[in-house]
Formats: sequence, C-alpha cells, structure tokens
Amino acid sequence: MSLIRDNPVAMYLQIADRLRREVAEGTFEPSGRLPSESQIMERFNVSRVTVRLALDQLDKDGLIERRKGKGTFVAGKQVRHQIDTLRSFHESLKVQGFDATMRIVELTAIETPSAFVSLFGAKCALLERLHLVDDEPIAMGRSFLPAVMSELDLETVEQRPTYALLRDKAGADIASADIAIGARAVPSRISSLIGAATDAVLLVLERTSYFDHGACAEWSEFFIRPERYKFVLGSRMSA
Repeated sequence: MSLIRDNPVAMYLQIADRLRREVAEGTFEPSGRLPSESQIMERFNVSRVTVRLALDQLDKDGLIERRKGKGTFVAGKQVRHQIDTLRSFHESLKVQGFDATMRIVELTAIETPSAFVSLFGAKCALLERLHLVDDEPIAMGRSFLPAVMSELDLETVEQRPTYALLRDKAGADIASADIAIGARAVPSRISSLIGAATDAVLLVLERTSYFDHGACAEWSEFFIRPERYKFVLGSRMSA
C-alpha cells in the first residue's frame, strides 16, 4: 500500500493513521498482534526509522503496547469468553488464537473443605494455576478435583486443560457445567500472582462441572483481571 509522498503530513504520521484505522476496524483480531517492523517497512516501502516513529506515535496515543521478545500488540486487548459453549478456561483462550500458557502454583492432595465433601468425599486434589497470554498473567484458577488427580505429573498438568486431564484420568467426558460470575476483592496473594493492584476488584467465575454419568468432576473459581477479559453470551429470540 503506497503513501502520498508529497503530502505535507509526514510519512510516519500517515502510517500511524493507517494502522490506527485498522486497529479500530479490528484488522488485528483475534490475537491483537500487529505486523513486525520489517513487515510494515515492506508494506509501505519506508525505512525502519519511519516505522518506529509511527509506532512511537501510536504508543504515545495509548493504542499499542510493546512486549519485549513478543512484538507489538493492540493495547488492552481483551479476551472473549463464550460462556454458552462448554470449554475449559485454557481452551477458551487457545481457540481465539492467543499464545496461551499455564503455570502451576500448587497441586496437592488435601482434606476436602466441608462445603465440598458431598461432591468429592473426605479427600480431594487442589490445583492452582496461572493462566497467561503472551507470558502475561490474566487469571488464576483454583480447582477442587477428585483426589486421584493429585497423582498427575506436573509437566502434564502444566500443558493440558482441566477438562482434558479429567477425561484422561477418569475415563469419562464432561457433559455439563453450572457457571456463576461476579466481582470481588481478593486476597493479596492472588492479586500479586496475576499482577493486579492489592485492592483491585477482580472478576470471579465459579464453575461446577459434571461427568456424563452425573458425578461432580470439578469445582473451580477463576480470578480474572477485568481489563483483559470479557464474557460473551449468545441468545436467540424464542419462536
């Protein structure tokens, strides 16, 4: 795409305006990643200095953010979670094209909290994981699971979504889930782990999932940075 080179508006501002318009139009969805400097240079046939001036302008305007070793992204790119589709939290990130990873905080066998004994018995597994997008924490999940899940090796747990782990270990599919969404202040340990302010109010998703034979598969709560996350629910007009 060519620029008007005799335009009194500097070329870097023309490039910035083009990219700004494309950000507004959603051109860089779903990942929010902009083309590399080299790709922008080739597209507009300009020098790297000109490209960097254009990106500097967008950065000053708060439209983009640069992440070391990762590239340039639309600022505040939100994750969309389609809650009327049954997916694990990690899968909901991956299907949107995000570079989503998990990091284990804790996996251990514990005495089941009294409120959940009827679901899991006297012992259960506690799993806590950070969910990251482009190496940036956006949420922490805390799950109570059948006790046998505490026997899983850490490498597997760091790579596999919860529903896949449950299916592999229990030999049964997840058939349904009850979900509740709210907002509340959380302990400083959690806000620190996901990079939120100590007194921040976070989105909290609570989920109880069930196997196809009816038994409870997991109870989880996810503490989510609200500026990076959006829940979406589809609906249809009744006939």
